[in-house]
Amino acid sequence: MSGATVYIRIAVTALAGALGLTALVRRYALARSVIDVPNERSSHAIPTPRGGGAAIVAVVLAGIAGLTWSGSIPLAIGVALGGGGTMVAAVGWIDDRRGVPSRVRFLIHVLASTWAIAWLGGMPFVTTGADRVYLGLAGSVLAIAAVIWSTNLYNFMDGIDGLAAVEAVTTGLIAATLLAPRSPALAAVSVLVGASAAGFLPWNWSPARIFMGDIGSGFLGFILGGLAAASEITEALPALVWVVILGVFFADATITLVRRMVRGDRWHSAHRDHAYQRAVQSGWPHSRVCLVVVGLNLALGVGVWWAVRNPELLPPVLTTAGLMLGTLYLIIELRRPMPTAEKRVGSGTRT
Repeated sequence: MSGATVYIRIAVTALAGALGLTALVRRYALARSVIDVPNERSSHAIPTPRGGGAAIVAVVLAGIAGLTWSGSIPLAIGVALGGGGTMVAAVGWIDDRRGVPSRVRFLIHVLASTWAIAWLGGMPFVTTGADRVYLGLAGSVLAIAAVIWSTNLYNFMDGIDGLAAVEAVTTGLIAATLLAPRSPALAAVSVLVGASAAGFLPWNWSPARIFMGDIGSGFLGFILGGLAAASEITEALPALVWVVILGVFFADATITLVRRMVRGDRWHSAHRDHAYQRAVQSGWPHSRVCLVVVGLNLALGVGVWWAVRNPELLPPVLTTAGLMLGTLYLIIELRRPMPTAEKRVGSGTRT
């Protein structure tokens, strides 16, 4: 499968499908009272339906199934991403409806990630630029852990209107551009992700008319993590390129998690400690934070494009991206410090 026309067709179909399906999901959520009611932990002021990510899930899974059936995507990749994504989406939907214990949700994420890496054939090596580090079985274990973290960090970063969808749109389209000449199959999945998120975004842009919910955020995190692993395993793109593309989410989620764990907080408990949440608390509207993230992602995209053309530059590009994002995190910290344990207020917001 190749050619810009094919990708355009996939994008238009996915965008239109997600746009229409989100309206149906919203109607269902209102009828069944699947509502996120604001409280002192929330970043929204009015009751809002959630679970809108089901539209993204339906479009992406249908697209993966169709492309696999037609032979455009190898069976192993289709089963890895489609099967694991279905597991993550299912537990997310149940969690949105009635709640799921964190340990059960985590177990499903482990099973889904293990399923994906197993179907992809394992990841015995990691590309660090012009070099490759062989890790054997440890590489596959590392890949499973990375997909699990990607699944969960995306959920953590889904806390204000539009942010998770904006990240998926920009990440999907940047990845598709890089993958198109190297792996048309993975590029097609990236287009599916970006375009379906774009179809959902008008419903979720501030002020949101529906939230993504765990079904959408967990699913997107899993699919993007799975794509990163598949890109490495098939030698299409180094997984570290994806770390840069997803750098805003990886940096904010990882730094905040480490700080909370050092302070003795439960890593999975609700909170409003992330840098993007504190940017909103300092007075920035949700839309401005989202637009800043778009700008950062485009800048990171230029960096990885350069690194893909010159593999030996991947380590310095990765380092530069880390320093840039770390500096921005520090700026937000100085403007709105992370609250102490005594003053911390959780955030149950799901967008």
